[in-house]
Amino acid sequence: MTTSSFPLSKINKLIQLGLFAMTGTCLLPAAQAAEADTQVVEQKIESISVIGTRRAARVDTDTPVPVDIVPMDQIAAKSGQLDIGQLLNFAAPSFNSNRQAGSDGSDHIDAASLRGLGPDQVLVLINGKRRHTSSLINVFGSRARGNVGTDLNTIPVVAIKRIEILRDGAAAQYGSDAIAGVINIVLKDKIGLDASVTTGQYTQGDGQSNQIALNYGVELNKDGGFFNVSGEYTTRDKTDRAPEGEHRVIGDSDVDNASMMFNAELPVDDKTTFYAFGGLNDRQGLAGAWYRAPIDERTVPEIYPNGFVPDIGTSIDDKSLAVGVRSELHDWAIDFSNTYGNNKMKYFISNTANASLGASSPTSFDAGGFQFSQNTTNIDFSRYFDGFDAIEGVNVASGLEYRKESYQIFAGEEGSWKNYQLAEFTDPDTGEVSKRPGGAQGFPGFQPSNELDRSRSNISAYVDLEFQLTADTLVTSAIRGEHYSDFGSTVNGKLSFANSSLEDIVLRGSASTGFRAPSLQQRYYNQVITDFVAGQPVDTVYESNDGKLAKALGIPSLKEEESVNLSLGMTARLGDVTLSVDAYQISIKDRVVLTGKFYSDDPDIGPILQDLNVGAAQFFTNAIDTKTRGVDLTLSHEMDLGEGSLKSFLSANYNKTEVDGQIKTAGLLQGKEVNYFDARERSFLEGGAPDTKFALSFDYELGDFSTSLRTTYFGDVSMGTWSAEGTPFDAADVPTQSYGAKFSTDLSFSYRLNDNLSFTVGGSNLFDVYPDKQDPDETETGGLYESVQMGFNGAYYYARASLSF
Repeated sequence: MTTSSFPLSKINKLIQLGLFAMTGTCLLPAAQAAEADTQVVEQKIESISVIGTRRAARVDTDTPVPVDIVPMDQIAAKSGQLDIGQLLNFAAPSFNSNRQAGSDGSDHIDAASLRGLGPDQVLVLINGKRRHTSSLINVFGSRARGNVGTDLNTIPVVAIKRIEILRDGAAAQYGSDAIAGVINIVLKDKIGLDASVTTGQYTQGDGQSNQIALNYGVELNKDGGFFNVSGEYTTRDKTDRAPEGEHRVIGDSDVDNASMMFNAELPVDDKTTFYAFGGLNDRQGLAGAWYRAPIDERTVPEIYPNGFVPDIGTSIDDKSLAVGVRSELHDWAIDFSNTYGNNKMKYFISNTANASLGASSPTSFDAGGFQFSQNTTNIDFSRYFDGFDAIEGVNVASGLEYRKESYQIFAGEEGSWKNYQLAEFTDPDTGEVSKRPGGAQGFPGFQPSNELDRSRSNISAYVDLEFQLTADTLVTSAIRGEHYSDFGSTVNGKLSFANSSLEDIVLRGSASTGFRAPSLQQRYYNQVITDFVAGQPVDTVYESNDGKLAKALGIPSLKEEESVNLSLGMTARLGDVTLSVDAYQISIKDRVVLTGKFYSDDPDIGPILQDLNVGAAQFFTNAIDTKTRGVDLTLSHEMDLGEGSLKSFLSANYNKTEVDGQIKTAGLLQGKEVNYFDARERSFLEGGAPDTKFALSFDYELGDFSTSLRTTYFGDVSMGTWSAEGTPFDAADVPTQSYGAKFSTDLSFSYRLNDNLSFTVGGSNLFDVYPDKQDPDETETGGLYESVQMGFNGAYYYARASLSF
C-alpha cells in the first residue's frame, strides 16, 4: 500500500502502475525515472511512464498488476519512524514488520512480510537488482519463525528516492522468494545536499532515538552522469515494558546503526551508460536474555548472589556492491551487471557466566556467529516491435542469471560453549547434587562441531512477452526456468492482462506459478541453545537438515516450495475519487517450517535423542501446505479547503492464511503431528499478524505550513488457538492470547522557514495505545504482550530539522 503521507496528486497517477520486469533489470531507467517524477508532481498530466517494463517510454496506465510507489523522502520528513521497516509498517497495510523482544538475534533485525506470508516469500531489489538476505534465521518470533528475511534497515532512509511495492506473485519473473511480491528500492540520483537531524523518545521516558542523515550528489558530466552518496547514523536506547516484579528488561533493544550507500551513473555516449551502487552497514545491538534466579543451577552465586540477566550483544556487518553497463545494439537494449552482497552477524554475551567453571568463570564471551554471501550475474535483452497488422506491438525481453550463494557458521571461544564440569549444584528441595551446566548463559556459543561452510549455485533463463493487442488491451506473459545445484530444476510461468475499454475503469488480473528455494540457512543452521518452556530452561538442538539426528529420524531433504497465485482487480476514476480493488489467492505447497520440539522422553524416539545427548530437538522440514486469501483496497480524494488543499487517502488490506490439509510428517516422526507442526507453531503462522489493517490519512497544506494526520487500524490477533477440520490435534492445552483491534494515531506539523530549511514536530501513537495485556507465562517474550500490532512501547514524540540545497 501507499503511505498515508502520500500526496493525492501522486496517488491518482500511480496506484494503477504495473511492475513486471524480469530479474536483474533496473525497474526504471534513469531517463524514465526523471520523466515519471516530473509527471507525477504535475497534477494535470494524465499519463505517465510505466514502472518496471522493458518497453522503453511506454506511456499508459492500463497495467495488469498493482504496485504502490512510496516517495520515501516525503514520508520520512513527516514521520517519527527512523527506519524503513517501521515506516512501511504504518504506511502500507499489506506490509507487516514487528520488532521482537527476548528473541536473541531477532531483537536486532526486524523481519518484514507482505500479504500475510513469510519474510522469505517477498523479494527485495535495489535499483532492480536482487538484494542479499540476512545471515540470521529467526527461530523465535511470530511470522518470521523459521524464516530468513532481508534486513531492510541496512539501507539508509536518506539514500532512498522511492520504494516500489509490487503486490502480486512474481516468482515466474524474478525467481525465488517473489511469491508474495517484490519490494524495489530506488536510490537517489539527486544533485545537491539533503540533511536532517531528528530526536525523540517515548512518553515513559525511555527509548530515546537520535539520527543524523546526509545525502550529497554531484554531477559527473553534462550527459546526466552523477555520483550520489548517503550516510546515516542512528542510536536507539532500550525500552522496558516488563510486568511488575520481572527482573528482565522487556522491550526494544539498544541499537547503534551506521550505514552509507552510494549510487552512480556515467554515460559515455548516447547509447552506453556505466553504473554502480552499493553500501556498508555496521550495527551494534544489545538485548536481555531470561533471568537466572539465585537458586538456579545455571547461576554462579559467588558472582551473582542475587541472580542475573545475561546480555546478548550482536555485531552486524553488511556490505554490497553492484556494477553494470546498459547499452544498445541493433535496437536491442542490453543490461549486463554483477551484484555482490554479504551479511555477517557475531554474538557477544556479557553479564553472564559459564556455570560449569564456578567462581572462576569469565563474565563475557565471544559466542561466534554466521555469515551469508550472494553473487549474482545478469545479462538482459529487450526490444519493442511495432508495425503489425493484427496488434499494435509486442515487447520481447529475455535474459540469463547466474547466482552463487554461501553460508558459514563459525565457533565462539571455548568458554562460550564448553562444559568444564568443575562446579556442583545442590537442589534445595531434594538435596540431590549434580554438575552445573556449561556454556555462556543467555546464548551458548557455537561449537566447533557447529562450524560449516556450504554453498550452492543457480542458473536461470527467462522470456517475457508484452502484447499491446489494442490501445485498450494489454496482455503480458513470462516463463522462467531455473536449476539449483542442491535440489534440481523448476519452471514457472505467468499470464496477466489489463483492459481499459470501459470509460475511467481498468479491469486487470493475473495467474502465475512460482517457487521459493529453501535457504541455505534453513538447510544447514545448527546449534544448541537454551530455550524456556513455561519459564523452565531446556537445552534445545536446532538440527541441520543433513545432520545425524535428522537422518536417524528420517527427516527428508528440503525441497522447494511451490505456489499458485491468482488475482483479479480493477481501478476506477469517479470524479475526484480514485479507487483500486484487488482480490488474490496464494496457494503454497510444501512450505518450509520449523517443527515443534521433540523431547528425549518420547517413548518411540526418546532413545535416539538420549544416545545423542539431546534433551529436545527441532528441525526444518516441508511440513505444510497453506492458502492465503485477501483483498487490497485504495481510495484517494483531493479538495480545496480555505486557502489551502486537503488530500485524503485510505488504504486497506484483509488477508487470511490457513494451513490447507494434513501435516506432512516423515520417517520415524510419522503420526506425531502434535509435535511436528504443533498448535503453538501453527498459531504463529496463522495468527502472528492482524488479518485486517488499514491506514487513513489527511494531509493539509497552506503556504509554508503543512500538517499530516494518520490513523492506522490493526485488527484483532488471536494466538495459541486454532481449528482445522480433519486434523488430529488437540489444542485444548494451548495457551490462548487474544489481542483486540487497536488504532494508532500519528500527527505532525511542518513549517518551511525558507527554500532550504524546514522544521517538523510530531507524535506517533498519540493516544498511548497498547496491545491487550496477556499472562506473561503464556507469551514468547515472557512479558505482557507478544510482538504484535503496533508494538508495545506507547506514545512517542519527536522533532526534526531538515536542510536541502
